[in-house]
Amino acid sequence: MKLAYETLTIGPMGNNIYFLYDEESLDCVIIDPGFKPRKQLELIAERGWNLRQIWVTHGHFDHVAGVKSIREAFDPPIPIAMHPASFEWAKANPSALTYGIKVDGVPVVDIPVTHGKWLGLNSEAAEKAVEVRDVSGHNPGSVMFYCPSIKVAFTGDAIFRESIGRTDFPGSQHDLLLKNIREQVYTLPDDTLLLPGHLDPTTVGHEKIFNPFVRG
Repeated sequence: MKLAYETLTIGPMGNNIYFLYDEESLDCVIIDPGFKPRKQLELIAERGWNLRQIWVTHGHFDHVAGVKSIREAFDPPIPIAMHPASFEWAKANPSALTYGIKVDGVPVVDIPVTHGKWLGLNSEAAEKAVEVRDVSGHNPGSVMFYCPSIKVAFTGDAIFRESIGRTDFPGSQHDLLLKNIREQVYTLPDDTLLLPGHLDPTTVGHEKIFNPFVRG
């Protein structure tokens, strides 16, 4: 297995949608498929990737807007991996209504993910190359996906370059987010690339020094 990733920044909120794929088999997962699912499907087809799973870092509507459409564009439908707490929160809190935007909710969780679970790009593959880490605080059940072989972590909205995810939303817990950043993000190697749900990438080492909200 030789992992690589590609980023598509799209939609009214500038969401980063990530495609993690194996350069050898072309098996692929999509992480946080937000708005404009057709463009995401077009990119998958252009690259010749074999979409195997949909991974969701947390339940906010801009990160799940395209989940249902992408899942149902394939036969059989693509499995969805998400933390159960985040799924239940999203069902109970349709935050899209706050912004006057209607999106399809996540229809089902096929692969429940919790802290410490290891995932493969294909659910049937023996090799599990991606670690799930708990970064809840911005949203209940928030997780990040850490790929040690390529030194990248897909962090959702937990941490940004010199900033952190908002904690003034329903279900947010500021102190919990800071704790999880220290224990789950800052314990990664300093050269780990952090790929957030919005804005530019950063590194663990940079954030330990320059993040004014939580220092290492």
